[in-house]
Amino acid sequence: MPVIMPIKDLRNTSEISDMAHKIQEPIFITKNGYSDLVVMSSELYDKFAKINRIDQAIYESEIEMEEGGVSIDLDEAFEKLNRKYYG
Repeated sequence: MPVIMPIKDLRNTSEISDMAHKIQEPIFITKNGYSDLVVMSSELYDKFAKINRIDQAIYESEIEMEEGGVSIDLDEAFEKLNRKYYG
């Protein structure tokens, strides 16, 4: 269940920080009854950012294939990576 709280509760910064680290979920802040901000721990933000980078890479790969990109065999891909990173 998402945590939702009014913006006036942001005065309790220490409590919100403790909550964000404890629940490891975004905390949605409302202003005048509407969604305004999202607060989360830095660890959770890093997790979301990593997932976003992976999703972006998949999306770019799909676009490349739609535009005529050429796929290569998995063994060939590993061989190229091994040469690149291990000589």
